[in-house]
Amino acid sequence: MPNRFTLVLLLALSTSAWAQAPAPAESAPEAVVPSILVVGQRPGPALWKVAKGDHVLWIFGSYSPLPSQMEWRSQQVETVLANSQELLGTPGTVVSVGWSNSLNIITALPFLAGAKKNVDGGSLQDQVPAEVYARWTVLKQKYIGNDAGIEEERPMFAAQTLSSRARSVAGMNGGGAVTQRIYELGKNWKIPITTTSVSVPLENPRETLRDFKKTKLDDVACFTQTIDRFEKDLDTMRRRANAWAMGDLPMMRQLDFPDEKIACNAALMESKWVNNVKGASNMRQRVKASWLAAAEKSLATNRSTLAVLSMSELTSPDGMLAALRTKGYQIDEPE
Repeated sequence: MPNRFTLVLLLALSTSAWAQAPAPAESAPEAVVPSILVVGQRPGPALWKVAKGDHVLWIFGSYSPLPSQMEWRSQQVETVLANSQELLGTPGTVVSVGWSNSLNIITALPFLAGAKKNVDGGSLQDQVPAEVYARWTVLKQKYIGNDAGIEEERPMFAAQTLSSRARSVAGMNGGGAVTQRIYELGKNWKIPITTTSVSVPLENPRETLRDFKKTKLDDVACFTQTIDRFEKDLDTMRRRANAWAMGDLPMMRQLDFPDEKIACNAALMESKWVNNVKGASNMRQRVKASWLAAAEKSLATNRSTLAVLSMSELTSPDGMLAALRTKGYQIDEPE
């Protein structure tokens, strides 16, 4: 059985900049955001209900970032899951790599080294407009500190580091522990978990990664929008994290803000490199089709199913929930 890695994990093997940890103590910035984040046990939002006759698909809306000191627990989710016949995994893309043992992974590490650096060896300052770089230096000093190595990285990866460090300083994390807890409950209660991700096998992973190191990415928009987000929206981000923790959906809808991840995902998924990877085309449409097929099958088969989707998929006019509504399913939204 080959090991399975997401593309992000493959690239992360060559560096620690994807980590959620804060900056080292000697260069750690001061937390200056005034909003108080909630602590203790919180339920998150109530469930969305999609029905076909007496068959129900319950959907939990995940979100990121969330308060670091919050412990998630939802009696509604636990009750629904305990009485369900299936748990649908979150939609996404999985890259399958034919490395069957640790020796092969170690052999591949030299090909991963340098994947985050600029193609031409230039500095970050060379890759972005001067005005944007000046704003970057302010945020870098505030949230990252004295890290000379990051100045050699592609804008997209520098933006990723800024995002994780700024969230940490502001008292937030990526929110992945909530979804992981739901999966753990499903496994403990022996609820069948259905994978909805689309798999992309890499026929020659080392050559593919070598090509990535040679490919320029159109990632200035990703970098710029990340700077915009943490200059202007950090306090709003914290209030929205609080609203999710308290299950206050009306407040979340009032606190809408741009999402830089759209531009960052586009920088990678619309690149020449991805287009050259066999089986990686039309990924958004394929992921959507995979999840919808699993959801419709569960509605036809099970009396009760639980699924986890991002809040954006539940609220976007072209998201998964909107697609189910178009197909004629009865949908009740939490208040």
